Amino acid sequence: MKITKISVWQIDLPLSKPYWLSGGRLKFERLDSTFVRVETDEGFTGWGEGCPWGHTYLPAHGSGLRAALKLLAPALIGKDPRAVETVNRAMDLQLPGHPYAKAPLDIACWDILGKSSGSPLWRLFGAENPAEVAINSSISTGTPDEMIADIQAASAKGYKTHSAKVGGSNFKADIERIEAISAALAPDEQVTFDVNRAWTPGVALQVLNSVAARDWIEQPCETLAECALVAAKVPQPIMLDECLHSFADHLDAWKAGICQGVKVKPNRVGGLTKAKQIRDFGISVGWQMHIEDTGGTGFADTAALHLAAATPETNRLASWLCHAHLAVDPVPGQGARNVGGSVHFDQSPGIGVEPDPEFLGDPIAVYGDAA
Repeated sequence: MKITKISVWQIDLPLSKPYWLSGGRLKFERLDSTFVRVETDEGFTGWGEGCPWGHTYLPAHGSGLRAALKLLAPALIGKDPRAVETVNRAMDLQLPGHPYAKAPLDIACWDILGKSSGSPLWRLFGAENPAEVAINSSISTGTPDEMIADIQAASAKGYKTHSAKVGGSNFKADIERIEAISAALAPDEQVTFDVNRAWTPGVALQVLNSVAARDWIEQPCETLAECALVAAKVPQPIMLDECLHSFADHLDAWKAGICQGVKVKPNRVGGLTKAKQIRDFGISVGWQMHIEDTGGTGFADTAALHLAAATPETNRLASWLCHAHLAVDPVPGQGARNVGGSVHFDQSPGIGVEPDPEFLGDPIAVYGDAA
């Protein structure tokens, strides 16, 4: 089997309401997503999506992804998409770095591998049966009352775990947020306080050594070194996210004993091939993991949650669904959908999701046959 054609689409994804994180210093109102379709000489077609969370969140942006595809896509014409390691080595040779740009191509190849073998991805990732994956809500930064109201609204929809966005230079405001949310949380619910790199080490120590909460604290500071300093002097378990871009970053975090858990996001680390490598390492060292994607439609969510559904319960924390925050749905009714606070998978081969052609329209670029 050989790749004969790769097509590219760009779509805007407006959020249903503005979203604030990192202590309110970052605001998001829409996402810039890129879909790719990989076609083969044997009639199998795979889809992938790459969607950075805006352009201020991480060193990634939609137009940069599509610029990289101009170099990456031609290098894959003629390759066997089922040989995902070979495909990844070809992309790394053609363009070092830029993992977020490689992710949709890698994901499309996994889609073809699943379809051609008649297997859903969760089975290819090692599961005999898919786990029921818990879904967490994502609570935008606000006043304590606003955040508690959002948590209660999420609870009414079946969510039992919540990711509350905190952070900023006013450590007293964050102490107030954390204490209020902890007091209001139902006994059968739990929360992660996600700082999104907003604290300096000094502020992190002031906050975390003042609050009674012993919940997960996610990405308190910008760098691994800063997070290491904080982790050694606070009682809460630390979850790392934005400072982990490669397997080497995860290895460094484990060697230094910085964290007890990580977020594994295929679109950030380069696709499902590298996300699975990180997932397997996390299992081997006893980490707990949120496995979800950076942003995107129900397609991106579903691709990531296949990996979550194949992860042991002891290592698997709740996942997030970006599409729940979108005002549009390019994959209507398909894939990973929140049903009472969790997601269930069926036996559909591959990822089991394809975008609506009418929503996508015509591709903006085609590589290979009929290019």
